[in-house]
Formats: sequence, structure tokens, C-alpha cells
Amino acid sequence: MIIILALIVAFLAYANGANDNFKGVATLFGSGTASFKRAIGWATICTLAGSICAVALASTQLKNFSGKGLIEEALVVKPEFAACVAVGAGLTVLIATRFGLPISTTHGLLGALLGTGIAAGSVIDGSKLLSSFAAPLLFSPLLAIVATTLIYPVLRTVRLRLGVSSQSCLCIGTQVLEVVPACDAVCMDAAKARIEITHGQAATCRTAYSGAVMGIEAERTLNSLHFLSAGAVSFARGLNDTPKIAALLLVMQHVTPSLALLIVGGAIAMGGLISGRSVAETMSHKITQMNHGQGFTANLVTALIVIGASRIGMPVSTTHVSCGTLFGIGAVNGTARWRTILSIFSAWLITLPMGAVMGAASWSVVRVFYG
Repeated sequence: MIIILALIVAFLAYANGANDNFKGVATLFGSGTASFKRAIGWATICTLAGSICAVALASTQLKNFSGKGLIEEALVVKPEFAACVAVGAGLTVLIATRFGLPISTTHGLLGALLGTGIAAGSVIDGSKLLSSFAAPLLFSPLLAIVATTLIYPVLRTVRLRLGVSSQSCLCIGTQVLEVVPACDAVCMDAAKARIEITHGQAATCRTAYSGAVMGIEAERTLNSLHFLSAGAVSFARGLNDTPKIAALLLVMQHVTPSLALLIVGGAIAMGGLISGRSVAETMSHKITQMNHGQGFTANLVTALIVIGASRIGMPVSTTHVSCGTLFGIGAVNGTARWRTILSIFSAWLITLPMGAVMGAASWSVVRVFYG
């Protein structure tokens, strides 16, 4: 059972990586700042670093997601219980990944914990469920949306006052005619004349920034800051998510928290590298258009919320926070694709109950063999 549990938890970690790893760098790919290969490589390095640092910084998450205090302790220490939780959450996340939907592994895990616990006849601690899990999971995406819609206009105003202007290209078909200030009168006049154009949408075209601050080129500086912010989000994801999954391995007597975190961190990295493309496309191109200034803002807000929550032991969903910032950017720049956003919201609503059903079903199967 111990070997089976280790493999099942690794399966859950792989599913988590496939669905979650690209979320930190979606803005790099979506804004054209980096290719898919470069973005996922950066995400893998930074997520793995966060997983390693979780050894020292995320002990509260390890305790919360072991189920202790929420589920009866006599049940939590059983390897078969942990295996059923991992199966329930892993199947939920993999199904969502198959359809390119970015869902919360945190919600899947919580649902699987509850479903397996109820199926096993455990009493659920309602007060701990509300205070330690439900409240932060519900509040975090709303905080992300509000923070992004407030912070981005402020940063944009600062940029303009520093004399840094944005530029894009004026295109007919796929031919770039010239580089012009973004959304200027030339583009509007062409549109009025019913010339078929795209503004900043050609395959090789993206918004750039012209100007310098204190002698430092704005475009190069922003690109560097964008990469750093994406790395911070990926680091925060590794820090926040790894201990939630690694907690399931702690029922094994000879597995230390450090070893559990390293095993899970490695499996998460592999999942993102091998199976992360479908969710990457949704996050990068199907929620909203963005330039790298907007992408930087979204990443900055996400990193601050997730790292802060991890430090105080609040199990926020990196998915909900990162998607929330993209929703906020879409609302600010007017390019939000509401059909995609609604489909993501729908997937979020069914994640927890689906995890619960999968966990309960797994427990029913296990009890056939273990009585």
C-alpha cells in the first residue's frame, strides 16, 4: 500500500503540474514576450525552486492538507485514505486539463478530502472548513480582480508621466506598414475608411514601449521585470501547492516532510513540461488580449497575494488568483472574452463536488479490498 500511495500521489502532482505550471508565465506567452518553450522552461525552474523552499516556509500548509483537524485523525493516518484523496483530486484535475480548463488543485484536494471523509463515516469539522479553507478560497479571486483593476491604471499613469509611450504596428493583412503609437488617429482613420486592418495582432507584432527612465531603456527594463514577475508567480505556486500534495505522503512513517516535498516538486515539474500545452493556450490567448505591461501587472498582483497567503498558511488557489488578475486586465482593457471566462467559472463551481464524488468512489473501491 505504501508503494501504491507514493505512485498515486506522484500522479496527482503530475496532474497538478499539467494544469497549473503554465499559469505563472501565461502572460509571457500571451503578450508575445516569450515563446512557449522559453516560458515553460522558466516556469519549471521557478516552480521547482518554490517547491524546495516550501520545506522551510510552508509547514502550516502541510498540516492543513493532511486532513488533521478537518477529518477524524484515526482516518487521516491510514494510507488508503490518503490514496483515495489523491486519486479523487488527480482524476478531477486531469479531466479539466484534457479540456484545457484551468481549475484549482486546491479545490480538487479539498473536495476529495471531504468526499472520502464522508464516505468513510467521518465527522467534518465545519468551523475549520469555513475558516481555514472556504473563506480564503472564495475571497482570493475577488481580491485579485479588484487589486488588478485598481493597480494597473495607477501603473499606466506613472508610465505616461515618466514619458514612456506605447507603440504598436499598423498592418494590412499580415504586412506591417509602420510602427505607430498604439491606437492613434491613423488606425482610427483606416478603420473608418473600411480598410481591412489589424492593429497589433499580426503573428510577429506586439506592443512595445518607447522612452527611457533615468537613462534606462523602458522596453528592456519592462521585459526584465515581466520575466521576474512571472518567475515570482511560478515560485509562489510551487511554494503554495507543493505542500498541499506532499501532505498526503506524511502518513508513511519513513517519509520526512523534506523528502515528500522534493518528490512532489519533481512530479509537478514533469507534468508541466509534458502535458501543459492545452491549459497554456487557454490562459495565454483565450481569456483576454494583453501587452507585456498588463502582463507584468497581473503577475505582480498574483505573486503578492499567493506568497503572502502561503506565508500565513492560507490555502488560496493560485489558479483563481492568476485567472482573477487576467479577468481584471480584460475588464480594464476591454478585451475580456466572457464566454471563456464563464466556462472557467463553471469549471470552478464543479471542481469541489467532482473531487468529492471521485474521492468517495475511490474509497468505495478500496473498501472492497480492505474491508
